[in-house]
Amino acid sequence: MSLERIEEAALLDLATRALARGGMRAEEAAPAARVLVLAELAGLTTHGISRVGQYLDRVKVGGIDPQAAVRVARVMPALAMVDGRNGIGPLVGMVGLEAALAGARDCGIGAAFARGSNHFGPILPYALIAAEQGFASIIASNATTTIAPWGGRDTRLGNNPIGIGVPNPGGNPVILDMALSVAARAKIRDLAASGAPLPEGWAADAEGRPTTDAKSALAGFLLPVGGHKGYGLAVMVDLLAGLLSGAAFLSHVQAWDKNPEVAQNLGHVFIAIDATKLAAPETLAARMADFIGILHATPPADPARPVMVPGERELARLRQQRAEGAEVKRAELDRLRALAAG
Repeated sequence: MSLERIEEAALLDLATRALARGGMRAEEAAPAARVLVLAELAGLTTHGISRVGQYLDRVKVGGIDPQAAVRVARVMPALAMVDGRNGIGPLVGMVGLEAALAGARDCGIGAAFARGSNHFGPILPYALIAAEQGFASIIASNATTTIAPWGGRDTRLGNNPIGIGVPNPGGNPVILDMALSVAARAKIRDLAASGAPLPEGWAADAEGRPTTDAKSALAGFLLPVGGHKGYGLAVMVDLLAGLLSGAAFLSHVQAWDKNPEVAQNLGHVFIAIDATKLAAPETLAARMADFIGILHATPPADPARPVMVPGERELARLRQQRAEGAEVKRAELDRLRALAAG
């Protein structure tokens, strides 16, 4: 795999220009690109700059409206409804995040529910942007159906991501960003291509039986993390992000890979809490240092793998790549340059 190093600013410029060439307004392309570039730098490459081309492929067939005018209706001082109008997902996500932050600035806590959206990237960039401004956050989205209800044998639920972020004045925030399957479908595709077996507990076949055969798993469905508990969490995420937002939910969500020309109507939820209203920055910093220190001091089961807090590995990668330049797959950079050149 050939890699090329590129500075963050240059990568952000390329992604912004590519989205603008694909039909977005330049002032809206920039925040959307920021989400994907932060994901790339944090090592979340499946949700990074490769998504620019995927989004624009759907634009070409009419599945996404790059000119969508995302609308925000503030229904209460701390509560907003966002209509993405089938726009680029990370743009809808950034508008939703900003609406929640605005409510939190005014009231201490704010929430925004978004509908009419598409794949909005990973949660970590949104939670990081909130944390850097002193806000804790709870963020979630529904997704294309890839998980069966517990005890069922047909997909009805998405691998719905949920994230929680807590700011840490003067240090790295703690950020959980997780989807609700044991393993990503992309990992199963890789194992199917290599002919290697799956670890137990990753997936079921088309009849709902647990399988270690990757090809059978691709014809079946993903298994939720924690069994019935993961299923329950996936249900609740869809109720919050999909049903309450007015978006599609469960099997009403369109699969972007199977029907790229059809609007997905995904839903997201953003809840922001102004942590500066709960404690002075120096107090929060001291308590966070104590909290993280207790976890870091845990004797590791494997001395080569010390205990880490959620998001620590990704944020360390982000810092490193910001300092040294991002290592990006050359093929993906070449495609991004071609899209930016028009």
